[in-house]
Amino acid sequence: MTARSNTPAPVPGQLITGHFREGPRYATYRENGTRDWIIVETLDGHGRFGSASGECVTEPGDIVLVAPGTLHDYGTALGADAWEILWAHFIPRPHWLDWLNWPVIAPGLHLIPTHGHEFESRITQRFRDVVRLNASSSRLREALGMNALEEVLLWCDHLNPHTLTLGVDARIRRALDLIHDDFARPLSVAALARHSGLSPSRFTHLFQHETGATPQRYLELRRLGRARELLQFTQAPIAEIARQVGYENPFYFTLRFKRLTGQNPRAWRLAFTRAR
Repeated sequence: MTARSNTPAPVPGQLITGHFREGPRYATYRENGTRDWIIVETLDGHGRFGSASGECVTEPGDIVLVAPGTLHDYGTALGADAWEILWAHFIPRPHWLDWLNWPVIAPGLHLIPTHGHEFESRITQRFRDVVRLNASSSRLREALGMNALEEVLLWCDHLNPHTLTLGVDARIRRALDLIHDDFARPLSVAALARHSGLSPSRFTHLFQHETGATPQRYLELRRLGRARELLQFTQAPIAEIARQVGYENPFYFTLRFKRLTGQNPRAWRLAFTRAR
Protein backbone atom coordinates (compact mmCIF):
# COMPACT_ATOMS: atom_id res chain seq x y z
CA MET A 1 0.00 0.00 0.00
CA THR A 2 1.44 3.38 -1.02
CA ALA A 3 1.82 5.86 1.82
CA ARG A 4 -0.22 9.04 1.41
CA SER A 5 1.74 12.28 1.17
CA ASN A 6 0.98 14.98 3.72
CA THR A 7 -0.66 18.23 2.66
CA PRO A 8 1.40 21.29 3.70
CA ALA A 9 -0.10 23.05 6.69
CA PRO A 10 -0.75 26.82 6.81
CA VAL A 11 1.96 28.99 8.33
CA PRO A 12 1.36 28.85 12.11
CA GLY A 13 -0.35 31.82 13.73
CA GLN A 14 -2.99 32.73 16.25
CA LEU A 15 -5.64 32.92 13.51
CA ILE A 16 -5.46 31.68 9.90
CA THR A 17 -8.70 31.82 7.91
CA GLY A 18 -10.18 31.14 4.52
CA HIS A 19 -13.27 30.65 2.37
CA PHE A 20 -13.19 28.39 -0.65
CA ARG A 21 -15.27 26.27 -2.95
CA GLU A 22 -13.52 23.13 -4.19
CA GLY A 23 -14.50 20.51 -6.74
CA PRO A 24 -15.00 16.75 -6.39
CA ARG A 25 -11.27 15.89 -6.22
CA TYR A 26 -10.38 18.12 -3.27
CA ALA A 27 -8.70 16.33 -0.34
CA THR A 28 -6.40 17.19 2.56
CA TYR A 29 -4.33 14.69 4.52
CA ARG A 30 -2.03 15.39 7.50
CA GLU A 31 -1.15 12.26 9.41
CA ASN A 32 -0.34 14.06 12.66
CA GLY A 33 -2.74 16.98 12.28
CA THR A 34 -1.56 20.39 13.43
CA ARG A 35 -0.81 22.00 16.77
CA ASP A 36 -3.77 24.37 16.54
CA TRP A 37 -7.55 23.86 16.40
CA ILE A 38 -9.56 23.97 13.17
CA ILE A 39 -13.19 24.96 12.79
CA VAL A 40 -14.96 24.28 9.46
CA GLU A 41 -18.50 25.24 8.43
CA THR A 42 -20.04 23.63 5.35
CA LEU A 43 -21.86 26.28 3.31
CA ASP A 44 -22.75 24.24 0.24
CA GLY A 45 -22.23 20.74 -1.11
CA HIS A 46 -20.96 17.93 1.09
CA GLY A 47 -17.64 17.28 2.79
CA ARG A 48 -16.15 14.22 4.43
CA PHE A 49 -14.04 13.86 7.56
CA GLY A 50 -12.24 10.55 7.91
CA SER A 51 -11.04 8.82 11.08
CA ALA A 52 -10.01 5.37 12.26
CA SER A 53 -13.67 4.64 13.00
CA GLY A 54 -15.01 5.63 9.57
CA GLU A 55 -16.20 8.76 7.82
CA CYS A 56 -18.63 11.55 8.66
CA VAL A 57 -20.31 13.33 5.75
CA THR A 58 -21.24 16.95 6.38
CA GLU A 59 -23.97 19.05 4.83
CA PRO A 60 -24.72 22.79 4.79
CA GLY A 61 -25.03 24.09 8.34
CA ASP A 62 -22.74 21.47 9.89
CA ILE A 63 -19.78 22.90 11.83
CA VAL A 64 -16.86 20.59 12.59
CA LEU A 65 -14.17 21.23 15.18
CA VAL A 66 -10.85 19.39 14.86
CA ALA A 67 -8.66 19.16 17.97
CA PRO A 68 -4.85 19.58 17.89
CA GLY A 69 -2.91 16.46 16.93
CA THR A 70 -5.93 14.85 15.24
CA LEU A 71 -5.54 13.18 11.84
CA HIS A 72 -6.54 15.50 8.99
CA ASP A 73 -8.32 13.38 6.39
CA TYR A 74 -11.00 15.55 4.88
CA GLY A 75 -12.24 16.81 1.53
CA THR A 76 -15.17 16.81 -0.85
CA ALA A 77 -17.47 13.86 -0.17
CA LEU A 78 -17.60 11.00 -2.64
CA GLY A 79 -20.24 11.73 -5.25
CA ALA A 80 -20.50 15.44 -4.41
CA ASP A 81 -19.79 17.99 -7.15
CA ALA A 82 -18.34 20.59 -4.80
CA TRP A 83 -17.68 21.57 -1.20
CA GLU A 84 -17.86 25.20 -0.08
CA ILE A 85 -16.58 26.00 3.39
CA LEU A 86 -15.49 28.68 5.81
CA TRP A 87 -12.48 27.60 7.88
CA ALA A 88 -10.16 28.87 10.56
CA HIS A 89 -7.02 27.51 12.21
CA PHE A 90 -6.80 29.12 15.65
CA ILE A 91 -5.08 29.01 19.01
CA PRO A 92 -7.87 29.46 21.56
CA ARG A 93 -7.80 32.04 24.28
CA PRO A 94 -7.67 30.27 27.67
CA HIS A 95 -11.30 31.01 28.57
CA TRP A 96 -12.48 29.49 25.26
CA LEU A 97 -11.56 25.96 26.28
CA ASP A 98 -14.84 25.41 28.15
CA TRP A 99 -16.69 26.18 24.90
CA LEU A 100 -14.89 23.49 22.89
CA ASN A 101 -16.55 20.50 24.56
CA TRP A 102 -18.71 19.66 21.52
CA PRO A 103 -20.38 16.31 20.78
CA VAL A 104 -17.77 13.79 19.56
CA ILE A 105 -18.19 12.06 16.19
CA ALA A 106 -14.72 10.42 16.30
CA PRO A 107 -11.62 10.90 18.46
CA GLY A 108 -10.57 14.53 18.04
CA LEU A 109 -13.52 15.34 15.75
CA HIS A 110 -16.56 17.22 17.01
CA LEU A 111 -19.71 18.44 15.26
CA ILE A 112 -22.60 20.80 15.91
CA PRO A 113 -25.40 20.99 13.29
CA THR A 114 -27.01 24.41 12.89
CA HIS A 115 -29.29 23.80 9.90
CA GLY A 116 -32.86 24.90 10.57
CA HIS A 117 -32.00 26.57 13.87
CA GLU A 118 -32.91 30.20 14.41
CA PHE A 119 -29.23 31.04 15.06
CA GLU A 120 -27.92 29.42 11.85
CA SER A 121 -27.73 32.60 9.76
CA ARG A 122 -26.24 34.58 12.64
CA ILE A 123 -23.45 32.03 13.12
CA THR A 124 -22.68 31.90 9.40
CA GLN A 125 -22.59 35.70 9.07
CA ARG A 126 -20.26 36.02 12.05
CA PHE A 127 -18.01 33.29 10.61
CA ARG A 128 -17.89 35.25 7.36
CA ASP A 129 -16.86 38.25 9.44
CA VAL A 130 -14.00 36.21 10.93
CA VAL A 131 -12.60 35.58 7.45
CA ARG A 132 -13.26 39.12 6.20
CA LEU A 133 -11.77 40.89 9.20
CA ASN A 134 -8.71 38.67 9.36
CA ALA A 135 -8.01 39.38 5.68
CA SER A 136 -8.37 43.15 6.01
CA SER A 137 -5.55 45.68 6.02
CA SER A 138 -6.32 46.86 9.54
CA ARG A 139 -3.47 46.67 12.04
CA LEU A 140 -6.05 45.13 14.38
CA ARG A 141 -7.23 42.53 11.87
CA GLU A 142 -6.23 39.49 13.93
CA ALA A 143 -7.74 40.89 17.14
CA LEU A 144 -10.97 41.76 15.32
CA GLY A 145 -11.06 38.31 13.70
CA MET A 146 -10.52 36.61 17.06
CA ASN A 147 -13.34 38.63 18.60
CA ALA A 148 -15.67 37.54 15.80
CA LEU A 149 -14.55 33.91 16.23
CA GLU A 150 -15.26 34.16 19.95
CA GLU A 151 -18.84 35.09 19.09
CA VAL A 152 -19.10 32.12 16.71
CA LEU A 153 -17.99 29.80 19.50
CA LEU A 154 -20.41 31.40 21.96
CA TRP A 155 -23.36 30.83 19.61
CA CYS A 156 -22.20 27.26 18.98
CA ASP A 157 -21.99 26.73 22.73
CA HIS A 158 -25.57 27.94 22.95
CA LEU A 159 -26.55 25.07 20.62
CA ASN A 160 -24.29 22.49 22.27
CA PRO A 161 -26.44 19.76 23.86
CA HIS A 162 -23.68 19.17 26.43
CA THR A 163 -24.19 22.64 27.87
CA LEU A 164 -27.77 23.36 26.89
CA THR A 165 -29.27 22.78 30.32
CA LEU A 166 -26.46 24.29 32.42
CA GLY A 167 -27.84 27.27 34.32
CA VAL A 168 -31.38 26.70 33.01
CA ASP A 169 -34.24 27.11 35.47
CA ALA A 170 -34.79 23.73 37.18
CA ARG A 171 -38.47 23.63 36.14
CA ILE A 172 -37.59 24.15 32.47
CA ARG A 173 -34.78 21.62 32.77
CA ARG A 174 -37.36 19.00 33.80
CA ALA A 175 -39.30 19.74 30.61
CA LEU A 176 -36.13 19.55 28.50
CA ASP A 177 -35.24 16.20 30.06
CA LEU A 178 -38.69 14.88 29.19
CA ILE A 179 -38.43 16.12 25.61
CA HIS A 180 -35.00 14.56 25.10
CA ASP A 181 -35.89 11.28 26.80
CA ASP A 182 -39.32 10.68 25.27
CA PHE A 183 -39.86 13.12 22.39
CA ALA A 184 -41.82 10.55 20.33
CA ARG A 185 -44.79 10.53 22.72
CA PRO A 186 -47.53 13.17 22.44
CA LEU A 187 -46.19 16.16 24.36
CA SER A 188 -48.53 19.13 24.50
CA VAL A 189 -47.63 22.44 26.11
CA ALA A 190 -50.15 21.64 28.84
CA ALA A 191 -48.48 18.28 29.56
CA LEU A 192 -45.00 19.84 29.65
CA ALA A 193 -46.27 22.63 31.89
CA ARG A 194 -47.77 20.11 34.34
CA HIS A 195 -44.49 18.19 34.36
CA SER A 196 -42.70 21.43 35.22
CA GLY A 197 -45.19 22.50 37.89
CA LEU A 198 -46.17 25.67 36.03
CA SER A 199 -49.26 27.05 34.34
CA PRO A 200 -49.19 26.76 30.53
CA SER A 201 -48.83 30.51 30.02
CA ARG A 202 -46.04 30.88 32.59
CA PHE A 203 -44.31 27.77 31.27
CA THR A 204 -44.40 28.99 27.66
CA HIS A 205 -42.98 32.38 28.58
CA LEU A 206 -40.22 30.94 30.80
CA PHE A 207 -39.33 28.19 28.30
CA GLN A 208 -38.80 30.70 25.48
CA HIS A 209 -36.80 32.98 27.78
CA GLU A 210 -34.51 30.12 28.84
CA THR A 211 -34.02 28.35 25.47
CA GLY A 212 -34.73 30.98 22.81
CA ALA A 213 -37.48 28.88 21.23
CA THR A 214 -41.14 28.14 21.96
CA PRO A 215 -41.87 24.67 23.40
CA GLN A 216 -43.52 23.60 20.14
CA ARG A 217 -40.57 24.78 18.04
CA TYR A 218 -38.01 23.16 20.33
CA LEU A 219 -39.86 19.84 20.31
CA GLU A 220 -40.21 19.90 16.53
CA LEU A 221 -36.49 20.59 16.02
CA ARG A 222 -35.66 17.68 18.32
CA ARG A 223 -38.00 15.34 16.45
CA LEU A 224 -36.87 16.37 12.97
CA GLY A 225 -33.23 16.29 13.99
CA ARG A 226 -33.68 12.66 15.03
CA ALA A 227 -35.53 11.97 11.78
CA ARG A 228 -32.56 13.31 9.86
CA GLU A 229 -30.26 10.89 11.70
CA LEU A 230 -32.55 7.95 10.95
CA LEU A 231 -32.74 8.88 7.28
CA GLN A 232 -28.94 9.08 7.12
CA PHE A 233 -27.98 5.95 8.97
CA THR A 234 -30.88 3.50 8.59
CA GLN A 235 -32.97 2.08 5.77
CA ALA A 236 -36.20 2.31 7.77
CA PRO A 237 -39.28 3.26 5.71
CA ILE A 238 -40.22 6.92 5.94
CA ALA A 239 -43.58 6.12 7.51
CA GLU A 240 -41.79 4.15 10.25
CA ILE A 241 -39.33 7.01 10.86
CA ALA A 242 -42.27 9.41 11.12
CA ARG A 243 -43.85 7.18 13.77
CA GLN A 244 -40.58 6.80 15.69
CA VAL A 245 -40.16 10.55 16.05
CA GLY A 246 -43.75 11.24 17.04
CA TYR A 247 -45.68 11.84 13.81
CA GLU A 248 -48.58 9.44 13.31
CA ASN A 249 -49.40 11.04 9.95
CA PRO A 250 -46.53 10.50 7.45
CA PHE A 251 -47.93 13.17 5.13
CA TYR A 252 -47.80 15.79 7.91
CA PHE A 253 -44.29 14.61 8.83
CA THR A 254 -43.22 15.15 5.20
CA LEU A 255 -44.65 18.67 5.20
CA ARG A 256 -42.83 19.63 8.40
CA PHE A 257 -39.56 18.00 7.29
CA LYS A 258 -39.66 19.83 3.94
CA ARG A 259 -40.39 23.13 5.66
CA LEU A 260 -37.29 22.71 7.82
CA THR A 261 -34.84 21.31 5.25
CA GLY A 262 -36.23 22.43 1.89
CA GLN A 263 -36.54 18.79 0.73
CA ASN A 264 -38.96 15.96 1.36
CA PRO A 265 -37.52 13.03 3.37
CA ARG A 266 -37.08 10.78 0.33
CA ALA A 267 -35.17 13.42 -1.66
CA TRP A 268 -33.10 14.33 1.39
CA ARG A 269 -32.08 10.69 1.96
CA LEU A 270 -31.23 10.25 -1.72
CA ALA A 271 -29.06 13.39 -1.77
CA PHE A 272 -27.22 12.23 1.34
CA THR A 273 -26.68 8.73 -0.11
CA ARG A 274 -25.26 10.13 -3.35
CA ALA A 275 -22.83 12.33 -1.41
CA ARG A 276 -21.33 9.47 0.57
